Amino acid sequence: MKYIILVLFCFSTSMLLGQDVIENSEKKSAALPATQKTKPISPKNKIESDSIILTIEDYKIISFKRDTTFLDTTLTIQKEYKYNYLREDDFELMSFGNIGQAYNELGVSFESISSYPSLGAIAKDRKYLEKEQINYYNVATPMTELFFKTTLEEGQLLDANLTFNTSRRLNFSVGYTGFRSLGKYNNTQIESGNFITTTNYLSRNGRYALRAHIAAQNITSEENGGLSEKEDQFESGDPDFINRPRVDVYLDNVKNKILGKRYYLDHSYKLVRTQLDSTRFEKTSLAIGHTFDYETKYYQFVEAARDTLFGDAILNAIDDKAILKTFYNEVNAEFYNRTLGRLTGGVTMYNYDYYFNSLFIKENGTIIPNRLNGTEFGIMGKYEKRIGEFDFQADLKYNISGELAGNLFNASASYVINEKNKLRFSLHTSSRMPNFNYLLYQSEYLNYNWDNSEVFKKERASSLKGELLSRTWGNLMVKYSNLNNYTYFAPVSDVTIGDNMDNAFIKPLQEGNSVSHLKVKYEKEFKMGMFALNNTVMYQNVTQDAQVLNVPQLVTRNTLYFSSDVFDKAMYLQTGITFKYFSSYSMNGYNPILGEFYVQNKEELGGYPLLDFFINARIKQTRIYLKAEHFNASFSGYDYYAAPNYPYRDFVIRFGLVWNFFS
Repeated sequence: MKYIILVLFCFSTSMLLGQDVIENSEKKSAALPATQKTKPISPKNKIESDSIILTIEDYKIISFKRDTTFLDTTLTIQKEYKYNYLREDDFELMSFGNIGQAYNELGVSFESISSYPSLGAIAKDRKYLEKEQINYYNVATPMTELFFKTTLEEGQLLDANLTFNTSRRLNFSVGYTGFRSLGKYNNTQIESGNFITTTNYLSRNGRYALRAHIAAQNITSEENGGLSEKEDQFESGDPDFINRPRVDVYLDNVKNKILGKRYYLDHSYKLVRTQLDSTRFEKTSLAIGHTFDYETKYYQFVEAARDTLFGDAILNAIDDKAILKTFYNEVNAEFYNRTLGRLTGGVTMYNYDYYFNSLFIKENGTIIPNRLNGTEFGIMGKYEKRIGEFDFQADLKYNISGELAGNLFNASASYVINEKNKLRFSLHTSSRMPNFNYLLYQSEYLNYNWDNSEVFKKERASSLKGELLSRTWGNLMVKYSNLNNYTYFAPVSDVTIGDNMDNAFIKPLQEGNSVSHLKVKYEKEFKMGMFALNNTVMYQNVTQDAQVLNVPQLVTRNTLYFSSDVFDKAMYLQTGITFKYFSSYSMNGYNPILGEFYVQNKEELGGYPLLDFFINARIKQTRIYLKAEHFNASFSGYDYYAAPNYPYRDFVIRFGLVWNFFS
């Protein structure tokens, strides 16, 4: 309720900023309902609301990096790949049995987005949207998008987003994603909610720009610890256990939860603004800017009664809670010139407070602290320049004082060979401390208490990537990464660890030797008439002294599909089969207490096919999806795991839609 009141408050105060008329611009062919077509725009820009021609280009989506795209209501194979809980292509991910339960990584990337460590619980927070994932909008009229998809057993997935404005220069969006899925196996229910509201404003004279968002998110998961009798009850294919609630699991009455709230503001004012005589494009400008970001986030593990799966515990009832509060401020100045490019420089301040609610004292008297806090100061810089068909971008973050961050540097250069071919090269280097749960953790379970804040070194990653983007030859990406002080979780004990007892001895570790990772990814679609074959193939190779980074050597996804207009072009139909496969490897194990994956080298998993059949259709601005997921489950063998003891989902039919409508 408090977020609704806040949105209404923002809406009412926006009236103080006044109304603006819509700028005159040339438009392409309309993609909205014919009832929204009216007279051409007046050259004097003084128009009535019924004299506007609206096109799809009047509905703009602006990313965190300020890249602008238009609303896309087409039906493509890429939309099919993104029609899932995460709303992103999950080619490099392997989902657990229930939707949103956890995602094991088939492909890895080491480019840091932030120069500061995060809370942790990475296996659980893929649906937790970071500030870099929030979009802003500029729309001509109110626009709504509804996303719906069925889940497993009881529950549903609904993502609703409304964008509107009080003037063409002041836009708002309010969105909520509600999700619940009971799952096929016992004690795997997942619930999540993501509330996002955004504001995007540009003053009449173009000098002042503002964007802001509020995000309130939570993800709650039941944990069952995996299958306790996997050979007899799952892998054997025994008909008595095809009804999955009959399959025995390790845990009941166990939950973990992620909850976070964020308030973000980014605004700037142009002190100097010189325009070209004949156009509205700027020739030179000088602006000052300010960014504010305050976030509170916690991760909690709750168990009604302790279990021997995780070793000895202090109390019978387990309630572990790690809390992180961060406060970020940035003040910058930006100089732009059409000849020299765009240069930004500024200073940053980052305050963090990571803590637990109690101290832990070992039997030998050693005290494990309950808090890591401090303030870090740094500098930042960005540079962008376009010369003909050549684009260059670079950004730098460097820590002046503080222990968490080191540096972050990204540089990219791209060249458009012709309208069908483009080359791009990227360089990344970064250093920072590992995530907070590697540095300090406290739990009622004795083996889950550590303090590595004075022991662990900063992780250092560097990578070089080259890409060929070609409509003729396909897209080829080659990336080489080198890691130093790579940090990971793994079972460690002075005694031999028995079967299914890895979780009792999990510890954070750092690899002293360097680890190298090579990734080659190729994408190409072949078309013949109404048929198409879309292919994505990825090859990976790891060079390491100890086996601390495990990934499959080969991952492939191939989709053969048919597309055509039907019913006198009233509907666009798309149907086909998707084949996905990854080679067997030592797949990472999953730990419910930490919400993290850990390195295990006892067993190899993978080497099985996943087949999906889909029928999709588009009617005006509505896309309808129907999919038979993993329809080969019953006849290709019951060995499809997403992690040791955690199977992938069985055959299931799911459907849903994405609907855009305009006011």
